[in-house]
Amino acid sequence: MKELLEYIVKAIVVEPDQVSITEETSDEGLLIKLEVAAGDKGRVIGREGRVAQAMRTLLRVKAAKEDTRVRLEIV
Repeated sequence: MKELLEYIVKAIVVEPDQVSITEETSDEGLLIKLEVAAGDKGRVIGREGRVAQAMRTLLRVKAAKEDTRVRLEIV
Protein backbone atom coordinates (compact mmCIF):
# COMPACT_ATOMS: atom_id res chain seq x y z
CA MET A 1 0.00 0.00 0.00
CA LYS A 2 2.93 2.28 0.67
CA GLU A 3 4.03 1.98 -2.95
CA LEU A 4 0.57 2.89 -4.27
CA LEU A 5 0.32 5.97 -2.08
CA GLU A 6 3.88 7.02 -2.89
CA TYR A 7 3.19 6.79 -6.63
CA ILE A 8 0.04 8.92 -6.36
CA VAL A 9 1.50 11.58 -4.06
CA LYS A 10 4.75 12.02 -5.97
CA ALA A 11 2.72 12.68 -9.12
CA ILE A 12 0.75 15.44 -7.36
CA VAL A 13 3.37 17.39 -5.39
CA VAL A 14 5.94 19.92 -6.59
CA GLU A 15 8.73 18.56 -4.36
CA PRO A 16 8.55 14.74 -4.66
CA ASP A 17 11.87 14.26 -2.87
CA GLN A 18 10.33 15.55 0.38
CA VAL A 19 7.57 12.92 0.47
CA SER A 20 7.87 10.63 3.48
CA ILE A 21 5.55 7.69 4.16
CA THR A 22 5.65 5.52 7.27
CA GLU A 23 3.52 2.49 8.09
CA GLU A 24 2.56 1.36 11.59
CA THR A 25 0.68 -1.83 12.34
CA SER A 26 -1.70 -1.93 15.30
CA ASP A 27 -4.70 -3.89 16.53
CA GLU A 28 -7.01 -1.72 14.43
CA GLY A 29 -5.07 -2.34 11.22
CA LEU A 30 -2.52 -0.33 9.30
CA LEU A 31 -1.82 3.36 9.98
CA ILE A 32 -0.08 5.22 7.16
CA LYS A 33 1.47 8.60 7.97
CA LEU A 34 2.14 10.87 5.01
CA GLU A 35 4.49 13.84 5.31
CA VAL A 36 5.00 16.34 2.50
CA ALA A 37 6.58 19.79 2.17
CA ALA A 38 4.55 22.62 3.69
CA GLY A 39 3.81 24.10 0.26
CA ASP A 40 2.51 20.78 -1.06
CA LYS A 41 0.10 20.06 1.79
CA GLY A 42 -2.72 21.92 0.04
CA ARG A 43 -2.19 19.92 -3.14
CA VAL A 44 -2.36 16.63 -1.26
CA ILE A 45 -5.48 17.59 0.67
CA GLY A 46 -7.25 19.25 -2.25
CA ARG A 47 -10.31 21.46 -2.28
CA GLU A 48 -12.65 20.47 0.52
CA GLY A 49 -10.42 17.43 1.10
CA ARG A 50 -11.40 15.72 -2.15
CA VAL A 51 -7.91 14.53 -3.12
CA ALA A 52 -7.23 13.18 0.38
CA GLN A 53 -10.61 11.45 0.42
CA ALA A 54 -9.93 9.86 -2.99
CA MET A 55 -6.58 8.52 -1.75
CA ARG A 56 -8.26 7.13 1.38
CA THR A 57 -10.88 5.42 -0.79
CA LEU A 58 -8.23 3.77 -2.96
CA LEU A 59 -6.34 2.58 0.13
CA ARG A 60 -9.54 1.18 1.66
CA VAL A 61 -10.29 -0.78 -1.52
CA LYS A 62 -6.79 -2.25 -1.56
CA ALA A 63 -7.03 -3.01 2.17
CA ALA A 64 -10.35 -4.76 1.69
CA LYS A 65 -8.76 -7.06 -0.90
CA GLU A 66 -6.03 -7.88 1.63
CA ASP A 67 -8.66 -8.37 4.38
CA THR A 68 -7.34 -5.62 6.64
CA ARG A 69 -8.12 -2.02 7.62
CA VAL A 70 -6.15 1.10 6.79
CA ARG A 71 -6.09 4.71 7.95
CA LEU A 72 -4.29 7.61 6.26
CA GLU A 73 -2.97 10.46 8.36
CA ILE A 74 -1.55 13.54 6.63
CA VAL A 75 1.06 15.16 8.88
